[in-house]
Amino acid sequence: MSTGTFPAAGDWIRGISVKQPWAGCIAAGAKTIENRPQHWPWRGWLLLHSGLQIDRPALRLPLVARTIRGRDLPTGAVVGVARLTGCHQDPGGSPPCGPWAEPGRWHLELADVQELALPIPARGQLGPWKPTEDLVAQVRQQLPDLRP
Repeated sequence: MSTGTFPAAGDWIRGISVKQPWAGCIAAGAKTIENRPQHWPWRGWLLLHSGLQIDRPALRLPLVARTIRGRDLPTGAVVGVARLTGCHQDPGGSPPCGPWAEPGRWHLELADVQELALPIPARGQLGPWKPTEDLVAQVRQQLPDLRP
């Protein structure tokens, strides 16, 4: 399929902005749950965008420190892609679904993570956002097999 036959960027892919070091943990393939305050109905590919802010206290968490050791933590850039496969909350009183899950939050379930070799500078937004055709084209230069 040629790039000319792809649906418009906003029809098959969204962006998600995540502070560092959390974005780096997702891009590394270790963090398969992203915590959010509300449910996300979207399912499909997400551009992983590292926000401009760094969650400095998170850098000292052992799980995070082990995951990001030796990794660059670019900000303000798309650092990879992942497929959003589900969104759930753990039942009240039950243990978290995994080590990255925060109680009482919605858990975005991420799979098929692919890190970009070269982060692409970009602006993100709160909540799921629609990337421009140009941004998707830049990502596809590095990940030519990325398909809707």
